[in-house]
Amino acid sequence: METTLIILKPDAVQRGLMGRIISRFEEKGLQIVGAKLMQISKELAATHYKDHQGKPFYNGLVGFMTSAPVLVLAIRGVGAIAISRNMMGATFGSKAAPGSIRGDFGVSNSFNLIHGSDSPEAAARELSLFFKAGEVLDFERRIDTWVYDFGGGKPE
Repeated sequence: METTLIILKPDAVQRGLMGRIISRFEEKGLQIVGAKLMQISKELAATHYKDHQGKPFYNGLVGFMTSAPVLVLAIRGVGAIAISRNMMGATFGSKAAPGSIRGDFGVSNSFNLIHGSDSPEAAARELSLFFKAGEVLDFERRIDTWVYDFGGGKPE
C-alpha cells in the first residue's frame, strides 16, 4: 500500500469542489487516511516548492498557494500515487482529458485545482511537511475485501 499527499488548492476550495473531488478518490477505492483544512504559510509553501525556486512561475505559485485555505489529504491504496496522478489529469486544465479532475473542472493553465505527489520519495517528504506524527491514520476498512483481490495473499 502506498500513501500519497493530495492538496486541493485554493481554487478547488473557493469553488466548492472539495466534496466532489474527495468522492472521486473514495469511489475509485482509495482510502482517506488524513485530512486537514489549513492556510499554508509562505514558509511552508517555500519548503514544499523548493525545487521550483528560481523558476519564472515560482513567486506566483507561492502567492497562489498562500492566498486562501487548502485541503490536504493523505490517500492510501495499492498504486495510490500513479492512480491519483492519472485521476488528476494533465497539469494544465485546458489540456487535461475529460474524465480527469482537471479535465472536468478546470480550464486555467495557472489555477489547476490539485497537487499530488509524483513519487514515493516525494510523498514521504510532502506528507511529513503537512502532517505531524499520528495525523495519518492506519485503520482497517471492511470494504477492502471488495476493492482488492486478496486471493493471492496480497492485495491486487
